[in-house]
Amino acid sequence: MRAIESVAVIGAGNMGSGIAQKSSQEGFNVQMVDREQKWVNRGIGIINGFLDEAMERRIFRQADVDEINSRISGIVGNENVSPETDLVIEAVFEDFDVKQEVFSVLDKVCHEHTILATNTSSLSVDQLANATGRPDRFVGLHWFYHPAKNRLVEIIPASSTSRETILTVEQYCKAMGKVVIVCKDRPGFVVNRFFVPWLNEACLLLDEGVATAAQIDTIACEVFQIGLGPFALMNLTGPTIALHSTDYLAEQLDVPRFRGAPNLRALVENGEMWGIDEEVECEEEQSIIVRDRLLGLVLSIASQIVDEGICSIEDVDRGAKVGLRWSTGPFEIANRIGVDEAIRVAKKFSMETGLNVPEWFSSRESQFEFSYVDVIVQGKIATLRLNRPEAMNALNVTLMGQLEGAIEEINQMKEVDMIVLEGAGKAFVAGADVKFFVDKIREGRIQEIYDFTAQGHKVLSSIENSPKITVALTTGMTLGGGLELALSCDYRIGTVKTLLRFPETSIGIYPGLGGTQRAVRICGIEGARYAILGGNFIDHKTAKAFGLLTHLVDSSEIQNTLTELNAVGKPDNKFNWAPVDNTNEVVSFASSFYEDSCIESILSGEPPKGFDTGSKEVARQLKLISRTSRTALFKANDLLNTAVSTGEDLHKGLQKELDCLESTFKTSDALEGLSALIEGRQPDFGV
Repeated sequence: MRAIESVAVIGAGNMGSGIAQKSSQEGFNVQMVDREQKWVNRGIGIINGFLDEAMERRIFRQADVDEINSRISGIVGNENVSPETDLVIEAVFEDFDVKQEVFSVLDKVCHEHTILATNTSSLSVDQLANATGRPDRFVGLHWFYHPAKNRLVEIIPASSTSRETILTVEQYCKAMGKVVIVCKDRPGFVVNRFFVPWLNEACLLLDEGVATAAQIDTIACEVFQIGLGPFALMNLTGPTIALHSTDYLAEQLDVPRFRGAPNLRALVENGEMWGIDEEVECEEEQSIIVRDRLLGLVLSIASQIVDEGICSIEDVDRGAKVGLRWSTGPFEIANRIGVDEAIRVAKKFSMETGLNVPEWFSSRESQFEFSYVDVIVQGKIATLRLNRPEAMNALNVTLMGQLEGAIEEINQMKEVDMIVLEGAGKAFVAGADVKFFVDKIREGRIQEIYDFTAQGHKVLSSIENSPKITVALTTGMTLGGGLELALSCDYRIGTVKTLLRFPETSIGIYPGLGGTQRAVRICGIEGARYAILGGNFIDHKTAKAFGLLTHLVDSSEIQNTLTELNAVGKPDNKFNWAPVDNTNEVVSFASSFYEDSCIESILSGEPPKGFDTGSKEVARQLKLISRTSRTALFKANDLLNTAVSTGEDLHKGLQKELDCLESTFKTSDALEGLSALIEGRQPDFGV
């Protein structure tokens, strides 16, 4: 599978320039293409505006902006796209004939390996694929505005799209840090299928005089737990887009109810925006009508999406939460209000509008259960994808239980030789679900934290002791419990996107899923102290030097590396007890700064003997130590020493780690540190 390294974006408008900007930010070489130089210049100006804003907010430095701009080339004319480009994304306006003309030129210009993609929110991907000369290397990509900020991308394969093309484009989107939904080619795809009619239904409610725009927005915000109601959203994105999209869905799905409301049509014709006054008080009757109509519509359509096999209930909810920034998706809302009530409002809306509610939904008697672990078996390799990207795949009770079941299932499959763990989205796993910890501490239910952690130990041990070869694809952010999960595997593959960290001591706890024990056995106690006591971020090169990564490859080489490891088998000795490359600058520093003779000084916040207080790195380490919980710091240090004293008896060390859990989570530091993380502030651990 040839990885995508170079990208061309056809169309330098708001969407095209945003896709180009994001691609460049993530290290891809980008050609931004338009018909005339003035449009190319406009696109570059749009990008510069966003980058200037990012510098003002200190997201980027000038050097970062210069590097991003250096990877973007302005190109006039589709015929001048480089033939060697790996992926070309068309982002012109929604007109089939115009898009077909673009692809006709690209077919002639581009090499046969080039994948062509259309950024469309409405047109049929199948029809566009058939209009190209490479239907197997054609795919739909529905980006959400603004492409550089919104994390969702819908991938829509045509019926002719090859599996290799889908996987290649999915890897590109993942490298962009996107949450991906792969869905069938149906009008509206996933999110717009229910979101656009939701906007139009709000217009109908206003047109019928049920409530004012401000009242409808207020009720919608409360019911769906969102920040902006439908009218405020249309003012933000443009009523014209809403009208075009809802008319399209009405035509394609043959649902007259979705045809643009009269007031929306008049608003667009007059070039106006919605007037949203300050009135927010609503009568109970108004609230019930608005609530039932908007909820009934969303639940009816969401159930249709699943019934038609467009995507899963998990992806419907994921689309709402990531793409629309709803706090909960349609099926989570159904659980929240009760399935009986969800069915009632859906049926009520159906009777009033004729919109069908599928039998599988209307006859349901129990709450919806969500799957967060995808099991994909191909030949001798089973991939377990942790698919909770809206929460950066954070480990919670549900995910851990599903992972346990999946590991047990795969361990029994004689035809499978290898288990590969990967995370959906930009992270492998960004730790455990911190809110769960905080809730249980406040409720005085520490035992449930212990039970969750003990289950985690059991799951990680089943991975470590699996008869299969186990591999963690730590190709993104890997934090806390995610890093502990990875360390339980035989091999850990990383890329330039890999970033590791144990943040626990800075939030009042210690790594409790084996991190204090496996880290020492893998990279030695000095390296483990650097990672756990200091809580340092560790980049891909340093992680490989420490041995925390066993393999560092380009994303295009991951599949080949898995094939090679499958041939090699399980490692003879997983634990090296020392770094693999002492010449690495960070490893060299950590080996001396965190050695036994220095620890007493470090724990007291003083520079060790022989280390210059004026050294930038020494000062940085002491600053990191000063921001930790003293209780958690000393406990973590004791457990690291336990790893040494227990030696080859890993089980004994793990049990010691588990035994310390209850007393640690009962401390005020644990509650303060974990709460501060949720609230986005620095914890105050006192003296």
